[in-house]
Order: sequence, then structure tokens, then C-alpha cells
Amino acid sequence: MYSQQEALGQLLDYSALDSDQQKAQEFIVEFVRANPDYWSRANLAGHLTGSAWITDVRREHAVLLHHKKLNMWLQPGGHIDADDADLAQASLREAQEETGLFNLVLAQPGIFDLDVHRIPARPSEPEHWHLDVRFWFVSAEQSLVLSHESNALRWLNRAEIGQLTQEESIMRMVRKSLATQPI
Repeated sequence: MYSQQEALGQLLDYSALDSDQQKAQEFIVEFVRANPDYWSRANLAGHLTGSAWITDVRREHAVLLHHKKLNMWLQPGGHIDADDADLAQASLREAQEETGLFNLVLAQPGIFDLDVHRIPARPSEPEHWHLDVRFWFVSAEQSLVLSHESNALRWLNRAEIGQLTQEESIMRMVRKSLATQPI
């Protein structure tokens, strides 16, 4: 994983669009400053995670998966590995593992979205923070491959996403990326 200073630089370069995103950015920056192992799953207080918001090239559909453990519709993403070069690469790796899409291209440079949320305790780990750093990827490919971590995996339009979830974290990414009219 790249250095604490490189991660901080990338986080500080993010332009928060509203006060909620600014609060998330401040929380994550302070966490990274205070925790040299900011990315490690072994940090039981919490850790950064990497997610991928994936849209088609026309920005009419996005990929969501139904997460088995959390029993909810989410964007692909997960834990950062020690050999991930940076946060974007961790997000890309997770997206490829969870969707089978390998032709993903960054839609914009830098971080797309941030989210801070609690993960419930399980027998193997206590409740902890996931500080999610999200990157927007575009895919021309449509064929998805379901991973063992998900119950379902689908390309969805705005209306379909709204029928499956009203999670503000997801809906914010919909508003930021999916066209209201076909492009």
C-alpha cells in the first residue's frame, strides 16, 4: 500500500460538493493522520475501503450487487490489500473480482465520493468503521459474473436503483453520475 502521505494527498485533493461530503472527508483525513495502518483490516477501530461506482458509457445504468453478509444493495468494493498500489487500484481490483468486468476505465481522475459507515459486529470481528473511498469507472462491457460474496449482480437504471434502495450513499452517486436524459 502506498504511503500515509500519498493517501492524505489524494484525500485532501477531493472536492466535497456538500457539507456531508466535507464532514466525511474531514473524518477520513483525521483517521488516516492518526493511524499509520489506516488501510489494514487488522485495525479493529476501522480502516479505509475501496469501492467502484460503475456506469455504462452512456451513463444510463450502474452496477449494484446484493451483498450476502450485509443483505443490502451496494456498489462493488471491499478491503484494501497490502499489495494494492493505491486506493484507485484497490477499488479497481475489488470491482473486477466482484463483477467480472475487466475493461473498466476511470471516468474522472481522483476520488469520486466518500462515505463513512459502521459495520456491525460479527463473531470474528467487532463493530468498526469503514471509511469508503470511491472511484467512478465506466464499462463498455455488459456481461457480469456473480461472485461468491453476492446474491445478485445487475445493471440498473435510475428508477430500478430507487426501487431497490434509498440509501443516501447510493442515491448521491446516482445523482452525481447517471444522466437524467440519455446522452
